Order: sequence, then structure tokens, then C-alpha cells
Amino acid sequence: MATPLTGACIFGQSGGPTSVINASACGVFETALKSPYITTVYGAAHGIKGVLNDQLYIIDEEDPQELALLPYTPSSALGSVRYKLKDPEVDDTDYKRILEIFKKYNVRYFFYNGGNDSMDTCSKVSRYMKSVGYECNVIGVPKTVDNDLYGTDHCPGFASAAKYIATTCMEVSLDAKVYDTGMICIIEIMGRNAGWLAGAAALASASGEGPDLIYLPEVDFDIDKFYADVERIYKEKGKVIIAASEGIHDKDGKFISEYAGEAAKDAFGHTQMGGLAQVLESMLKTRIDCKSRAIELSLMQRCGAHCGSQTDIDEAYAVGKAAVEAATSGETGLMVAIKRVSNDPYTWETELLPLDKCANYEKKVPMEWINADGNGVTQEFIDYALPLIQGETKMQKVNGLPRFAKLKKVLAK
Repeated sequence: MATPLTGACIFGQSGGPTSVINASACGVFETALKSPYITTVYGAAHGIKGVLNDQLYIIDEEDPQELALLPYTPSSALGSVRYKLKDPEVDDTDYKRILEIFKKYNVRYFFYNGGNDSMDTCSKVSRYMKSVGYECNVIGVPKTVDNDLYGTDHCPGFASAAKYIATTCMEVSLDAKVYDTGMICIIEIMGRNAGWLAGAAALASASGEGPDLIYLPEVDFDIDKFYADVERIYKEKGKVIIAASEGIHDKDGKFISEYAGEAAKDAFGHTQMGGLAQVLESMLKTRIDCKSRAIELSLMQRCGAHCGSQTDIDEAYAVGKAAVEAATSGETGLMVAIKRVSNDPYTWETELLPLDKCANYEKKVPMEWINADGNGVTQEFIDYALPLIQGETKMQKVNGLPRFAKLKKVLAK
């Protein structure tokens, strides 16, 4: 092994938060603080923008007991961002600034925590540093509730969101059935192009209380077939519980949520989702005369740390730890991934994959895991997801409420 680089490290968080993203931060911080090769540990305020704006928090000055609470603290403790770096061959302005900051603080290790777009950022930074001959080991740390990051069996953040969704669907299902009158309940779940989270609602159904129908964006949404599905179940039960990914679309690729009007775009050009449940409820009111509810789980499904999976928390920490260990061993241009070794009992390990193989590739639910009618998932999906939601969070509570980490966030100068 070559002599490890000696210098500071920067860790940044990007994209949508999860309930366990700070577990990965904790894994990075605690491992980096112990490393003899890392002189100072910095956290970037709002991801790559914190690097560009020279807003770096000195993690060495944080209370270790507060850092230890990070695995049970939802949202991005350092602040997140949606900022797309241009290709350095087209415009290298940002990269020159990043290099300037790296040199200012003698940064030799860079860790970036996020999903597809974040791994793209990580890959670009890694390539640029190599192209200008600046020694800096760059490792991507996976994170996304959508579970659509290519190369890893699953992504930290997904399991806790899946557990929250399944639990909430069970609770809503019971509540929606208390009266002796008709009821249709539509639950809107995150997932633009991949239906992993909506599929997790099937865990509730398999437990005896959950959606009758589940719609994923992997299958074109047929409105006439949807009406037939709902009317059939309503006739049989007098109650219908529906779970649907926010990103379901028709055969022409138009999002069903856009039937109410065109949606805005985010910084990456992605359609901003939301409002699907209301659209479906309005459509059904023209067909079935009964009480209906549209429920959008929205941010709650990704920040519900109180319902976190300890398996998810442990894995999120482990990928952060593995990133530092890989970088200080001389690895660069890679992403830490989770490899499932066994399903029964569930065992796993981390592995390293090239960033350019992971960035900008979406992992969708396999078509063979979606039922033939396109309105639910198969046992294979349940067998895949169920081991991931095991274990109850070890979250500390004070006066019955969560005790979240409180960082001092001392800025470097």
C-alpha cells in the first residue's frame, strides 16, 4: 500500500434528507477524527455550495456526545443543497474554486453523501482533481429514500422510510374502516421514477392491514383500468385503500399529477412532484359517490426518525465509516455500496464501486416484482424489503420527546 495522504477532509450532504443521513455523517466524523492521516475534519455547509462559498464547519470542535446523537437525528445536520456542477470541460469555474479551497485547507479527502446527482458531483470532482494533478481521495457515500441508486443492493434511508410508510398505511387502513359507510382513501408516496417506497406499502398489506391497490411508476398508469380496479374492490368491500407513487404516469409519459396543471422544475430539471392524491381523488369522485380522502405523506416519510429501522441506522453509519477507511487506504473515485450476502438470516457487507458506474443511473423495481395486473407487488419484493426494516431505533428521549444532536457549527477561517 502506498503511503496514505496526510491532510484535512471535507464531508458534505446533498439532495433530499433522510431520517438516517446523519448516521453516515457520524460514521465519517468518528472514523476521520480517529485517523492519524486526517489532520482536521470539516463539514461543508449545504453540500458543495459550502465548499464553493468557503463555509466549512470544524467538526473537531464539536462535542463527541452530540456527534453520537447524529444517528438518531433526522434531516441533514450540515444543511443540504441541489446544485449541479457543469462538466469541467464545458465550464471549470466551480472546479477552480473547489481546488482553491482544497489547497487553502490542505484537503486531501473529500466525502460526499447523496443519491444519483450527488454521485455525479463526486465523480466530477474526482476526475478534475486527477486532471490537474492534485492528490485528493474522493469517495461517495450513498443516500436516498427513493432507493434508486445504481450498484447498491439498497440505499441507506430507504428502509426507515419504508418502515414509516408501512406503519402509517396500517394505521390509516384501520382508521379508514371504522364507519359503516363507504370510503376511498388514496395515499401518495414519494418516488418519481422508481416505486420502491410505494412498494413498501405492501409490507402493511402482507401484515393484514394495508392498501388494496399499489401503483408504481415502472408501469404505465391506465386510467380506465384504475377505475375498474377501484370499482371492483369497492363493490366487494365498501372500502378501498390505494397507495401510489407520486411519479405514476400515463403511456405517453405524462405524470398523472400534471393532469391538474404543469409542475415546476428543480435545479436539476426534474419535475417537482406532489398533488397526485388530490388528482386521483377528484377523478374517482366522478365515478363513485362516497366519502374519500387524499393523503400525501410528503416530508414525513423521509424525516420520521422515531420510526427508524435500526438496521438502516447501522448500515448508514457503516457506509460512512467504510468511506473513510477506503480513502485513507488510498482508494479514490469510488462509492461505498451495500452487498446483501444472505437473506435468511439477513447479512450484508460493504463494497466499493466506480463512481462513474453509479452516477446518473436509476435502479428501478424489477418488472418481475410487480404483479401481472400492475396494481401491486409480488412476494419477491416483500422478501427483499422485510429484512431491512428490522430493529427498533435506540433514539434517546427527554420528557417523552426525541433528543436530537445540537452542533455548534464553528466556521473555519
